[in-house]
Amino acid sequence: TGSRTAPKSFVSDSQWKLIQDLFEDGPPSAEGGRPRVDPRACLEGILWILKNGARWQDLPDRYPSPATCWRRHRDWTESGVLFEAWRRLLRLMDRRKLLDWSQAMGDGTFSPAKKGGLRLARPKRERVPSSC
Repeated sequence: TGSRTAPKSFVSDSQWKLIQDLFEDGPPSAEGGRPRVDPRACLEGILWILKNGARWQDLPDRYPSPATCWRRHRDWTESGVLFEAWRRLLRLMDRRKLLDWSQAMGDGTFSPAKKGGLRLARPKRERVPSSC
């Protein structure tokens, strides 16, 4: 685990204002329990994992627990929250002319079949709706 020094934030205050409503938690449970961890802190932890390609257990101590960040990542991915946040931020960057679409390309990771397939499968292509 890492140090507790304050890192540079992945999401600026102005960017957070644009997407904050997507991450709002519902009211506290009537049954009590622990207070929810700050969603921005969880998002920062998730972005650290994605940027560094690290395992969840290697998340530095300055972020919420790896289990909490993993659960939020799962929930936000399944509900479409992360995709919508990405779309909003991408639109903002496009409006500010911060994207060079002439250089846009897709990337993927390729690895051998887990059970040692003999033939190459046709790559599956997904269409992503334009966000701009």
